[in-house]
Amino acid sequence: MVSGEFVITNPTGLHTRPGNDFVKMAKQFSCSVTVSKGERSADGKSLLKLMKVNVVKGDVLVIQCDGPDEKAALESLGNYLASLKE
Repeated sequence: MVSGEFVITNPTGLHTRPGNDFVKMAKQFSCSVTVSKGERSADGKSLLKLMKVNVVKGDVLVIQCDGPDEKAALESLGNYLASLKE
């Protein structure tokens, strides 16, 4: 398992469009993807569950990937979150 912390800089957080893009990217990998914010966590491959985490600008997300392509998944998802600029 690998994990990383990422600060959300997008003014609208992970609302529907960027959240959907995140989920689509996560589904390309065979590993499991878990997104956590404080006490809340969700399956990173489910838009509905990700929306319940309520990710807003300034939040620190922990992404955990577990499986054969975990490193590639974490790198890709982290790069995607970093690309969501103001």
